[in-house]
Order: sequence, then structure tokens, then C-alpha cells
Amino acid sequence: MQSVTAVRTSVLPPYAAHLRVYEPLAAYPEPERARWQAYAASRGPDAGSAAEPVARAALDAQRGALAELLARTPRALPERESEQAFVRLVDGVTYVCPWATRLRSWQALDELTESMPVALLDTVLPQAVRQDAVAARARWRVAHPDARPWILTARWEVPMRWFLPFGAEDRRFVPAGPVEGEGRPEPATLFYLTSMAQARRRVARGYRVLRERLRGTPLALGAEEIGRWLEEFHPRSLVELDYGGLVHVMGAERLAADRTAAEVADGLEALRSGDAEGASRVYRTVTERWRQVQALRQAN
Repeated sequence: MQSVTAVRTSVLPPYAAHLRVYEPLAAYPEPERARWQAYAASRGPDAGSAAEPVARAALDAQRGALAELLARTPRALPERESEQAFVRLVDGVTYVCPWATRLRSWQALDELTESMPVALLDTVLPQAVRQDAVAARARWRVAHPDARPWILTARWEVPMRWFLPFGAEDRRFVPAGPVEGEGRPEPATLFYLTSMAQARRRVARGYRVLRERLRGTPLALGAEEIGRWLEEFHPRSLVELDYGGLVHVMGAERLAADRTAAEVADGLEALRSGDAEGASRVYRTVTERWRQVQALRQAN
């Protein structure tokens, strides 16, 4: 009998972290607002409070994407934009974070093109496929000049600049535990959630320090980039940093001990007060932690 490859529900998500913005329904113009309102009402929230993660919904989305890819010839992006989103309910207000899968696929293609040797890239995505994707993006941009993704993704790390919008009080750690009605445990979850007002304030304050002390460095430029991205959204939005699939390589103990956002804040405070040695010490600690995670990319 011929063997058949099956997509099992135990598949792990990619080892990637996500920075998301959830906008309130009021931020969306009609008829988009009515569509998201109906979408949220029909399926309920993925997280019913600020303390709940959207990890289960994110994993289901990734499993669906994997199943779809296995059945198709190579392509650079979905044929049409996703009509799905992550939904959060916080203090009675519904917030929506559209997946915008097509837009994010274009961005991922840019990253792939920059990071992969041409010969290997041609094997994964033939040149003709990539050229079609670039042409489609050019046409789409004409009709959507102000489009921006609600979700940023980083693989095998959480970039240090992503911690700038958050404080220690925004940290939510959910230990691993049993899933109701299922025989397998729910993995641990680590995420940060804050208001857009707080996020913008922290990023602006951090950027001022970095511009004065470390002008032109990747961290200062990254802070400016994150600040510009946050300015694109409704001022009453929520901002979330989700460790995503990285929980599976970091392990529960390392996640429980992780206080990177607080450490980054301490480093900025040291830099602001002129304590270069203290800031450098924090920087080395944080970068070494994520270097160890990135090293696992080469493990088998």
C-alpha cells in the first residue's frame, strides 16, 4: 500500500514570536467594521480577558496553513487575502487583529530573498513564481497605498526592540497544564499585553535615550521603526508580544524565569543615568540569552 502523509493535530508551530496590534471595532470603517463585528459574534473571542493567551487560535491557524501547503504546488502567497483575525475581549470591548496573510507573505518573501542563496531559493520558489508575486504586490499597492500588517513575525528570537513597548507589569505567564477533554497537555505560554498609549509612551521614551546615547545603532534604528509602526494604528488599540512557538524550544523553566522586558527597561534606565557599564551588562545578558535560543536552529 502506498504511504500517505497526514497532517496530525500534534504538529508544533514554527519557532517564531509575534508582535500584534488589536484595534477596537470602532477603528475599522464600514463595511469592514460590520464584517469584523459579525465575525467576532459568530465565533466568540479567542481570549476573553487580558490574562488569557490566543495561543490555541494561533496554533489552529498554523495547522490550517500547513495542511493547505501540503496539497499545492509551490507558490509565494495566498490567492486572496485572509478574512480571519484574532479576537480579544478586554473589559467588555472587542478588539480585532486581522491575519492579513497575503500582505505578510509578501514581506516574508522579501526576507527569504535576502537570507537564502539564489540556487536554494529557486528550488523552494522558482523565479517565475517570485516574479508573479512581485507583480501582484505592485498592482495591489496601487489600490492599498496605506496598508500595513497588524502582525510582525520573528523566527528563532524575540528582537530586543520588541520589548520596548512593554513593562514588567504587562507580563503574563501561563504554566503548562491539561487541556479539558483532551489527553495532551497545553504548553506553557508567555506573552505581554499593554495599551497602545502605554506602548507609544515607552517606545518614545526609550528612543530618546537611544538616539542621544547610541545614535545610528541597530537598536536605536529599531526603536524608531517600531515607533513608526505603532503610530499607524488606532490610539485605543492593544499591543501584544507573544513568544509563540518559541515556548517549545525554551522550555517551561526558562520561560518562567524570563524577565527580558524588565531587563531591557533597566538597561535603558542605566543608559539614561549615564551608567554605561550597567547598560552594557544588561545588553550582554539579554543578547546571550537569545543567542542560545538561536543556536538551536542548527541543532538536529
